[in-house]
Amino acid sequence: MAEHRVASLADVVIGSLVTVDVNGTRVVLTRVDEAVYACGDICTHRGGSLGEGRLRGVRLACPLHGWIFDVRTGKCQVPSRGEAVPTYPVRVDGENVFIELP
Repeated sequence: MAEHRVASLADVVIGSLVTVDVNGTRVVLTRVDEAVYACGDICTHRGGSLGEGRLRGVRLACPLHGWIFDVRTGKCQVPSRGEAVPTYPVRVDGENVFIELP
């Protein structure tokens, strides 16, 4: 796994969504309370950009059809229907946000 600096902590405002591209992998960063999470940007249902979706707590809704994913685990919240989106380990060092990608 390789670690990449993807943002400053000030860029990831609590309750917001920030989309970054890391070597061709689109990732959504979000901050819930004081924790920062990183998950894949592409909805596993119809390919919508989750970075354009809505965040409520830890639940991220796709803007196309409203499928909901838990930003902590990537798990789809539509019972027995959808695949999870990938999640990535996050490390905050001072004001820098790093994620690990395979």
